[in-house]
Amino acid sequence: MGVAGAVALAGCSESDGTPTDGDGGDGDGDTGDTGGDGGDGDTDGDSTMNGTPTGTPSDVSGEMTIGVLQPMSGDLSYYGQQSVWGFLSGLAYKAGEDPPEDPGTGETTVSVGDVDYRLLVRDTGFTADGAQSAATTLVREDEVDMLFGCSSSSAAQRVIGQVVTPSQVPYMAGPAASAAITSDGESCSDMVYRASENTAMDARSGGRYVANETDVSTVYLFGADYSFGRAVVNNYRTVLEAEGVEIVGERFVERGYAEWDGLLDNAEEAGAEGIVGGFTVATLPNLFSSFLSGDYSYRAFGGFATRITNAVVGNTMKNVLGEPLTQEKIQSSQLGPFTTRYHWNQYDNEINDSFVETYTNAYGVVPDLFTSGTFTAASAIHQAVQSSGSTEGADVAGALKGMTVADTPKGEDAYTFQEYNNQARSEMTVADPIPTQDEWAESWAADIQPGEPKARISGDDATIPADSPDMDCSL
Repeated sequence: MGVAGAVALAGCSESDGTPTDGDGGDGDGDTGDTGGDGGDGDTDGDSTMNGTPTGTPSDVSGEMTIGVLQPMSGDLSYYGQQSVWGFLSGLAYKAGEDPPEDPGTGETTVSVGDVDYRLLVRDTGFTADGAQSAATTLVREDEVDMLFGCSSSSAAQRVIGQVVTPSQVPYMAGPAASAAITSDGESCSDMVYRASENTAMDARSGGRYVANETDVSTVYLFGADYSFGRAVVNNYRTVLEAEGVEIVGERFVERGYAEWDGLLDNAEEAGAEGIVGGFTVATLPNLFSSFLSGDYSYRAFGGFATRITNAVVGNTMKNVLGEPLTQEKIQSSQLGPFTTRYHWNQYDNEINDSFVETYTNAYGVVPDLFTSGTFTAASAIHQAVQSSGSTEGADVAGALKGMTVADTPKGEDAYTFQEYNNQARSEMTVADPIPTQDEWAESWAADIQPGEPKARISGDDATIPADSPDMDCSL
């Protein structure tokens, strides 16, 4: 590829529980369009028993009440919606049914065989206070068996510290993506699990691609001057240096920073063959405008974001590169490839085919960045109910330990909960950005999407290993 660069397009929630630069929640890094484009939607009833280990109970009956914590109102309600839709789709797939319509906030019951999953959806408002209050009520008054959710990492950590730990009610976090949730000894525990991918997986997979699949030997690191930006920079630094890539400079700037010409010139003068930028949607358009308008020797690539960030970034590219936005213009701009946790077209298998078709039919949009993780969370919970023969929260949590989840949008057995920290590891994908194809124009309201997958980063390589100095959790 000659000289190359990396721009992390990922977004994360604020450390204080307030929304970030517009795509705040945990984890921009998205788009797509390849093999798994709908399929035949074959979700026969046999899927109910998928993943049940031989010889374990399969005739479980009863009710399990799950408290769902997501932002269902405000500017980032789409984060909560796609997270809930993914979770509903996971249960529906196990039942061999279409997912129910969006429940909003309230009560929805999904039956899988003889087990009724009673979901109590509560609006967190994308704040830590809102999440803690809702979780407290769900545990004390509604006596839920389990908690699921939070798009804000600060909200997830507050719920863990103030509700989960004292009550010992199991918690499936997601899509909150701060690596600390499952790597910090203060928040990880036998009651905390996460199927959703995290920021360390974003950075480690992106860093490995830069180091191993490009000619990059020097990188300049940029990040937003708060927890998310620093986490992106730290994880990229760890991986790049371990792979022999030299870090030639670091700079943190406030959110919304606009004076990029000088900083990009500094990176060029420092001899950077690539840059990494840990920013969200308020900063990315400014960065891209300067990058696309300049004459830099490095290529920009990092992570795809959710649909709402892709819409802003795609519009910025049209403004700078001109309309129509073509694949040739994108390639000549030195943008891409980007890594992604999940996008609807990056995985070609029967489970994903069914997921894309039924999800799009139910909600009018294709599955997005967070949906594979929350689909897998629901799939794992039902698998744990089957394997434990119980709907009790403690029993389900015990069965999740070390589980390989059978049914996931990334394929069969594609997520495994690591026993040392209860974080599920899974494969990450790398793809070039391309103009959104006509068949996805209505269901993916953004001007750019991921193209064909060009590389896969294994879950083992993407995750923080147990013996890493960045892993302060040992269960």
